[in-house]
Amino acid sequence: MYTSTLLLTLGGNDSSVDNANTNLAVNPLYDLPKSKWWMQADRGCDAVPPPKGEFLELPAGKSFMTELANNRAFTTLSYKGELTTEWQDGKNRSMPWRGPEGGCLMDGGDGSGGELHTKNIESTGGTAWAISSPFFRETWYDVPADMPACPEEGCYCAWLWIPDGCGQPNMYMQNHRCKVTGSTSTKKLGKPKPPVYCRDNPTKCVPGPKQMMAWNQAEGNNVNPPNGKTPTYNQRMGFMDGAQDDIFVDE
Repeated sequence: MYTSTLLLTLGGNDSSVDNANTNLAVNPLYDLPKSKWWMQADRGCDAVPPPKGEFLELPAGKSFMTELANNRAFTTLSYKGELTTEWQDGKNRSMPWRGPEGGCLMDGGDGSGGELHTKNIESTGGTAWAISSPFFRETWYDVPADMPACPEEGCYCAWLWIPDGCGQPNMYMQNHRCKVTGSTSTKKLGKPKPPVYCRDNPTKCVPGPKQMMAWNQAEGNNVNPPNGKTPTYNQRMGFMDGAQDDIFVDE
């Protein structure tokens, strides 16, 4: 999804052009060497940072809102927001919206499910330090209260998603330059471990900080779910909803 924050490649991979109708940053990653999927280097996103001094601000212990869309055109960053709706693809749907039961998710009853990559709002996932639902365009993320401050030049953050549906089993990674605001904690981030599929046995869930998941790439994979299962950023891989407050260690 297109996250309307200070995204690398916000207007495309040509820094001389501000493309209001780009979906470059939202295309999935599949079967790539790590040098290509990391920071979306395969499409040049690693080479087009946000303007100097601009950051995605993460308020420690609070929440922030971002827009998720499958094209910049459907966010308030393009066309004065005239193409935006409650949904990520600029369409309108009746609620409660649900995709078909069983099998592949293609279209819902209104013929518009393919863009959502999920059957309903309960089956969606989020990120490694804050879990939320990428279902509507406006989505809120809770920032852990103990999130430490970034250096002056900022931190590198990524929005991550692995869709649970049919089609190509790929993953998404979007890059941001970020900084933490209002940080007063002296705690540090712990050393993350690869998460483990634990839906059927919660005792197998990896506690504490967990790595981002690399899946179905040519290089750098760190998760190995059972055959036919998708590693998603939710309880099945040990990620609980909301701020991930167990990722810190005392200094």
